[in-house]
Amino acid sequence: MGQKALGIIGGSGFYEIAGLEMLETIELSTPFGKPSDVYFRGRLGQLEAVFLSRHGRGHRLLPSEVNYRANIFGMKLLGIEYLLSVSAVGSLREDFAPGDFVIVDQFIDRTFRRPSTFFGAGIVAHVSLADPVCNEFSSEVEQAARSSGARIHRGGTYVCIEGPQFSTRAESELYRAFKADVIGMTAAQEMRLAREAEMCYAVLAMVTDYDCWHRDHKEVEIGDVLRVLQENVVTAQKIVLNLAHRLADKERSCKCSSSLKDAIITDRKLIPAELKEQLRPLIGKYV
Repeated sequence: MGQKALGIIGGSGFYEIAGLEMLETIELSTPFGKPSDVYFRGRLGQLEAVFLSRHGRGHRLLPSEVNYRANIFGMKLLGIEYLLSVSAVGSLREDFAPGDFVIVDQFIDRTFRRPSTFFGAGIVAHVSLADPVCNEFSSEVEQAARSSGARIHRGGTYVCIEGPQFSTRAESELYRAFKADVIGMTAAQEMRLAREAEMCYAVLAMVTDYDCWHRDHKEVEIGDVLRVLQENVVTAQKIVLNLAHRLADKERSCKCSSSLKDAIITDRKLIPAELKEQLRPLIGKYV
């Protein structure tokens, strides 16, 4: 896999990439176990691309059962530098309507059962998450979305809940009081791990419902979510294809590729050799 490789992780309703000229399917094992599914590697226009179904084909994995570490580590092994998360979300704002797309730029993590770091067991690293997505990559996603005719909102805070149940009304109102804009169940772990993997990360969130806070709309039901997703999947596919064309001639100029430069604080002599070898795709240039 060469430079400027685009990884796409698709969630509910987004199980494949239209226009991906298939070259191969790749089954990987990682130090963190098996990813959600095989990786589909091919070309989108002039760009190499890799697609992974977050919940597995057939949607077999709960949000809390997804092996986020294996998924992102596998993308790293395949040379991914740009990682796009395509995610279904509920809206916590009147003006973010079902059918709209949001390019998320902040997170509130309310999960409590999920490993969210590659580090530990003898090596400590503290990356910065003040700006948790890549601004330059998000700008490319925004332009790709606008040229695809999507109703797009740039910027928004994503509150990530454990699930798999949807929110109570009290919880939904609490998250609105947090000034969160959308609600989902998967992107927070991907964001954290992508930063540790020194990838440019962006979220293309597809609004499917108003959660359960909006008194003029019925509470969220999975049937309605899937219906809205199906109505918007064509637009999402166009966005991904346009994004690939935009990235084909782009060089990375952000700081994402050096996120770990000063983050590893463990004395190098004390890092176990086996651990050092396992994490070599992540830390090899620093230890």
